[in-house]
Amino acid sequence: MGDIRIGISGWRYTPWRGDFYPVGLTQKNELKFASRAVNSIEINGSFYSLQSPDLYARWYDDTPKGFVFSVKGPRYITHVRRLKEIDEPVANFFASGVFQLKEKLGPILWQFAPNFKFDAERFEHFLKLLPHNGKAAEACASQCAERLQQPGYLDIPARLKLRHAVEIRHESFLVPEFVALLRKYKVALVVADTAGKWPHVEDLATDFVYVRLHGDKELYASGYSEEAIKHWGNRIDAWQRGAQPEDAQLIVDKAPRARKSRDVYCYFDNDIKVRAPYDARRLLERFNLTENLEVAPGDLHGATL
Repeated sequence: MGDIRIGISGWRYTPWRGDFYPVGLTQKNELKFASRAVNSIEINGSFYSLQSPDLYARWYDDTPKGFVFSVKGPRYITHVRRLKEIDEPVANFFASGVFQLKEKLGPILWQFAPNFKFDAERFEHFLKLLPHNGKAAEACASQCAERLQQPGYLDIPARLKLRHAVEIRHESFLVPEFVALLRKYKVALVVADTAGKWPHVEDLATDFVYVRLHGDKELYASGYSEEAIKHWGNRIDAWQRGAQPEDAQLIVDKAPRARKSRDVYCYFDNDIKVRAPYDARRLLERFNLTENLEVAPGDLHGATL
């Protein structure tokens, strides 16, 4: 069966302190705590600016064995450059130290702006740049700016497997050509729940599924009811088995390549009202995935931080 990773998008939120994070927990230990309460976290800081190798290495050290990070690609590529003249910026990202996460590196998320329209030629050029293994990542990173060429920046395991997912927010992407490109380059389409604000589509394009739950009633704020948790649990069940939910919302009717299983990565981003970590725990419980987690929300009892 496929691997299931359920977690949160980011971990540094002031309202979480004294709630999800127990009273008395220092800020420097927040990642240590969060990574022992869920089994995956999406790194958001990399979206806003390039992070340093030392920081990625610290995050690796702060998290337990078997933990997995997803990493958000830079908005400089998706929102500022809008996929124009991005060869060096893409190389800069892969040379910035992300491989210090080693075996804990999971999928890389590329989120596009709500006003970014589908341009097949520009989008395919972007997909061509994305490396899917360590050897390709080394070749890509070698084209980075000189300022990033620090000792060891090309120390990337050749057999490392890299995965990519794209989150779209404009209806111009809802065309068969877009799905065909994703399948051609083996890039996942993010299944995004955005309280109806942006497109919700579930076409499968590769060997994993990436889900972002931003809130089903109020964007970034509303919690998920028991019925909603059950709904998403049933979908994850189907995806993990390599199947597709019978009521999947699709761009194209053509079925994807048959698979015996798919890995699933699911992140709650409804963080404003401190719902994300609690909803993640409830979905983890649905799959009996809390049994090996060291801490529970708000409780330091038994934790080794």
